[in-house]
Amino acid sequence: MEGMIERLEAMLAKGTDNMLLRFSLGKAYAEQDCFQEACEHLRAALVFDPAYSVAWKWLGKACLGLGDKDGAREAWNSGLQAAQARGDKQVEKELQVFIKRLDKQAAAGA
Repeated sequence: MEGMIERLEAMLAKGTDNMLLRFSLGKAYAEQDCFQEACEHLRAALVFDPAYSVAWKWLGKACLGLGDKDGAREAWNSGLQAAQARGDKQVEKELQVFIKRLDKQAAAGA
């Protein structure tokens, strides 16, 4: 995975900057538990395409990784709206589950 991040970062350094590159970087960083970097790239991806629900999903995961439950909820709510608008049922279901988990944790005082 490290090699992939380095290749993607090299593309970005050479001036390539688009939604897919930023999303790929953000997801790769999140999978490596580098949540600060993940948030940065996922937010950049969402500037290119605010309706890309999968980027919102990963942004929420990265926020949660940083301990930012409010940020995660905000990202997942935005992702839910984007998924519903695009008819992306799979992402919609996943996000509903993530939001319910946050609600349960909040209710339990966690």
